[in-house]
Amino acid sequence: MKHRSAATTARSVDDHRDRIEQVLRPLAARRVESVAVPSALGRQLAEDVRAPIDLPVFRNSAMDGYAVRADSVAVTPVTLPLAGVVAAGDPGRPLPEGAALKVMTGAPMPPGADCVVPVEDTHADGARVTVERGRSAGEFVRLPGADVRAGELLVAAGVALNPRHIAALAAAGLPTVPVFRPVCAAVITTGDELVAAGTPLRPGQIYNSNGIALAAALTANGVAVQSVEHSVDDPGVFGRLLTAATRSADVVFTTGGVSKGDFEVARDVLAARGGEFGSVAVQPGGPQGLTVVDGVPVLSFPGNPVSTMVSFEVFARPILRHLAGLPPVRVSTVALLEDVRSPAGRRQFLRGRLTEGGVTSVSGPGSHLVAGMAKADVLIDVPAEATDLPAGTPVTVREL
Repeated sequence: MKHRSAATTARSVDDHRDRIEQVLRPLAARRVESVAVPSALGRQLAEDVRAPIDLPVFRNSAMDGYAVRADSVAVTPVTLPLAGVVAAGDPGRPLPEGAALKVMTGAPMPPGADCVVPVEDTHADGARVTVERGRSAGEFVRLPGADVRAGELLVAAGVALNPRHIAALAAAGLPTVPVFRPVCAAVITTGDELVAAGTPLRPGQIYNSNGIALAAALTANGVAVQSVEHSVDDPGVFGRLLTAATRSADVVFTTGGVSKGDFEVARDVLAARGGEFGSVAVQPGGPQGLTVVDGVPVLSFPGNPVSTMVSFEVFARPILRHLAGLPPVRVSTVALLEDVRSPAGRRQFLRGRLTEGGVTSVSGPGSHLVAGMAKADVLIDVPAEATDLPAGTPVTVREL
């Protein structure tokens, strides 16, 4: 692997990510709200939730079969009188001496019965049932509190609620749970050339994918998207949208207008508000901006679609997932299945696809190749000092 000295004029990827995390980390101090359990999917639990009741609530049958006393079926085959049927939801009835009661799964165990014989081990004939195989006391009987006792921890604070957590909360009869209000974000895209999907393209125009893509990425990582707006290259328009966004959102993302051209509306407006704009030693996504406006962080990404998405993946996604209580982005080390070249002094994030035995790049390094990125499932992290990586070189990949 060949190396060259890294560029000294551009900020490092780690340094820029650290700065972003520093301004976003205070968002962890969010207010708590109570939401209905069916609406809590994906939300981060703010407090430990303890079981208000035993689960199971009462002693019940684990099988469709016959509730009996174990000593009455110790010798088989044996025929017992059938004293009735107990369905799930019935209040239950006591078991007469020397008899059997037919029970359904989840039905209350009759007082006096201590086991259940599965229906497949029996033959019923009218008012009698023949048991072919006996059972020991306790078999196929669910005991109260065997799953969780009242007062025990049901779901711990900080957990991002998945369907399995919702199931447990619902089974315990909890109507609401305390959760953190999610981080709320606003998105502002910029550029005279961008038009909405469904609009016929005139010469020089392209469709605005960044707003839709960023909103999707934010939502997928536990962030509530407050608004998605578009600004033409007019400082007045951008300024009005920025003011509205910072009034309603915890964090604002802008795309485009951050480089050194003549129509860099985001840079021009935000730099006047104390924003820092410059180059990060990364490809794609070199031009970056970071501003705090009235206490609200504003992250400014370049406008090429792949640059926008890679910037989000590298700089914002890790901390946003942490704030949402979601698992960290999965990172692993695999072998390159092809030779890779990279520009000197820039940490490159190639779009790649994992295959058996390693990873291959897809499409090219260009920041406009958004359809190519759709074929990728990882970013290949090429160090800034590396220029030539032969096949077989171990590389770090992060899951998209």
